[in-house]
Amino acid sequence: MAGGNAIRGTRVGAGPMGESERGESAPRRRISYWCANGHESRPSFAVEAEVPEMWDCPRCGFPAGRNEERPPDPPRTEPYKTHLAYVKERRSEADGRAILDEALSRLRQQRGR
Repeated sequence: MAGGNAIRGTRVGAGPMGESERGESAPRRRISYWCANGHESRPSFAVEAEVPEMWDCPRCGFPAGRNEERPPDPPRTEPYKTHLAYVKERRSEADGRAILDEALSRLRQQRGR
């Protein structure tokens, strides 16, 4: 249906949001951050806000810092570890044998009853 009074592409109640409705915006400043891939991102912060040392790069997700010559190193990706690998980090072979012997002796005692 062509024509009519329908407003297309807007929501009910949507209108121009000027400063009179939102209030005045705080003075802002843009800070440059660089990641290990050389991407620069420039988020804006309120002038009185504390500026973080690190920022996530919106392009690659790597951490970005404020020093262009020495950006933070990309995060190391650890290979997938099995449950057994985590257990072996916490326990030695001798610990494992002692735990196994203790569990087997309990089972044997229960069967003997």
